[in-house]
Amino acid sequence: QVQLVESGGGLVQAGGSLRLSCTASGIIFSINTMAWYRQAPGKERELVAVSSNDGTTHVAESLKGRFTISGDNAKNTLYLRMNTLRPEDTAMYYCAAPPGWWGRGTQVAVSS
Repeated sequence: QVQLVESGGGLVQAGGSLRLSCTASGIIFSINTMAWYRQAPGKERELVAVSSNDGTTHVAESLKGRFTISGDNAKNTLYLRMNTLRPEDTAMYYCAAPPGWWGRGTQVAVSS
């Protein structure tokens, strides 16, 4: 069992920043890759960014330059730094780890 708990969401004005956190617990030695997804109302869930234990990271092309993924292995925590937020970034943000572990999400709302 793996538990993923997200935090750090909230309401922010356009142009602002947020840092989301995802803390993992349980059988975490089995986790090699973790990712952030988001789902806006009425839209499909989309991949935001991925981080692997070998240090490689990937951010969705449309979000590069504004979003950064990082991790702190000592704290078993994954981060998502989001800068220059836009109203279209409003969504529920989820943390995920293969083979199917998901957090409950943290809501991000960006006002114009």
